[in-house]
Amino acid sequence: MIEKILLASPRGFCAGVSRAVKTVEDALALFGPPVYIKHEIVHNATVVKDLERRGAVTVENAKSIPEHSVVVFSAHGSPPQDYEIAREKQCTLIDATCPLVSKVHLEMHRFLKDGFSVLYIGHKNHPEGIGVMGEAKHHAGKDIPLIESEEDVERLSFLPEEKLAFLTQTTLSLSETEKIIAALKRKYPHIVAPPGKDICYATTNRQNAITSLAKKCDLILVIGSKNSSNSNRLAETARAEGVPAFLIDGAEDIDPAWLEQKHTVGISAGASAPESRVQDVVSFFKKQGASVENHTFIVESTRFPDPPELKKLWERKKP
Repeated sequence: MIEKILLASPRGFCAGVSRAVKTVEDALALFGPPVYIKHEIVHNATVVKDLERRGAVTVENAKSIPEHSVVVFSAHGSPPQDYEIAREKQCTLIDATCPLVSKVHLEMHRFLKDGFSVLYIGHKNHPEGIGVMGEAKHHAGKDIPLIESEEDVERLSFLPEEKLAFLTQTTLSLSETEKIIAALKRKYPHIVAPPGKDICYATTNRQNAITSLAKKCDLILVIGSKNSSNSNRLAETARAEGVPAFLIDGAEDIDPAWLEQKHTVGISAGASAPESRVQDVVSFFKKQGASVENHTFIVESTRFPDPPELKKLWERKKP
């Protein structure tokens, strides 16, 4: 019987996700539907469906966006050619790329300008990596090696004298990425790291909170969608601590078999998961008599300003 629920904090929406979702809401308020979203605004089924009910239309290819339409680019970032397509179609473009992802785009430009060959640590086909690596292809005509594992590092064949630098996706596993970076530094001791870590504060804080939470739980449930990189990494972090963990979109996904002979359940949520879904899961357990306690690892205070395009649009609407 589940006796106690421990709620991880921080959990759920990060500053970049809050900004992106608000951007779509504001665009709908300014222009009315439809507002086109290039790729899911964030990787969460609940958020995407809610916005689509209100008039957002998600498309995967910038070429599918109608001419003269209002379009929001997702929090994950986009390759340069998508911006060109939107401009050619004379769209009203609002860029909701997370500022911490934009930072990695800028680092790619800087390293290439300074004559470095750049390696990118990330997941194949993730939109964030497609956008960052697209910068090199578009502006420098270079294909960037994608590193997903230590084995990928062993297959690299750069010359000892070549200037090398690496960048990373913002939503990776801290422990796995550290292993890959260590392997890169063993093979190429002169390789240059980005200024500050690319893995974002929200990913770091949520994984550290899960590590702390795992010491007190029999089971951990992570609220988040299957295509959410940071949500998947949270479940993996819990499992690495020896605690069974499952990724769920909501209470409807809970398998009663998971709860057998368990007493304390930890709950967290990926950076793209809304708090409403967390509370649905909490209610599920409270109805069975479980108590609820907060497990605070760190208090977050990061906030990001609205996209500059959005600010200008609001200014134009003022009487």
